Amino acid sequence: MENRYLKKTNMLNYDAESIKNLINEMGWRGLDEYERIGAIYDYVRNDILFGYNSSDLLTAEEVLRDGYGHCNTKATLLLSLFRATGIPCRLHGSKVSKEFQKGATSGIISLLAPETIIHTWVEVLYDGDWINLEGVITDDAYIEAVRKTYGNVSGPFSKYAISVPDLAKLSLDWCGKDTFVQHESMVKDYGVFDDPDTFFDIYHQTFGKIKNLAYVYYGRKKMIRNVNKMRSCISPS
Repeated sequence: MENRYLKKTNMLNYDAESIKNLINEMGWRGLDEYERIGAIYDYVRNDILFGYNSSDLLTAEEVLRDGYGHCNTKATLLLSLFRATGIPCRLHGSKVSKEFQKGATSGIISLLAPETIIHTWVEVLYDGDWINLEGVITDDAYIEAVRKTYGNVSGPFSKYAISVPDLAKLSLDWCGKDTFVQHESMVKDYGVFDDPDTFFDIYHQTFGKIKNLAYVYYGRKKMIRNVNKMRSCISPS
């Protein structure tokens, strides 16, 4: 019987040529399981920069093509790369408050955004345990720029799409344990799902047609500029 946590789906289209080529080029299949998880996680976290795609429903191939992603789209790509290299994984779904996005959102975008946002992350099966890898969302350069801007403050931090109990102690590196970067703003837990296709068939963000068009053609582009402006605090010009 096919392992449900390795299954290919419409969104997890890891048979796409671009994904197969990436896996071969990176040599991930030649690594042991621990190193393979860490290498793939680090790739999606840092090579696929934090940014806002046009839809939560992009396939893994489309996320890879964009070269950036937010929580839901990075989860799709991470799931696909794990499954393509034989690592069982699943999706965890939730809702988060919009408040922690302030900074990434601004002005009219903040006002028009829904009060809660659909939010997902990946759980990977390693050494018999399900490990949460929500930390894949934000790249190191972005995190360090936020720390630099806010003085690497100790204690709770909730803005610029980061929601953590202590910014100064935040570590998102793979070490065989959970990583979280937005989890503190969760307001509803939907539990685990085999794949994003199943989750988004049930739960999806509802903007309305006009707001959705405004998001796709204006809002997300403004949010990407805000994020890139923050990241440029320490990134090369």
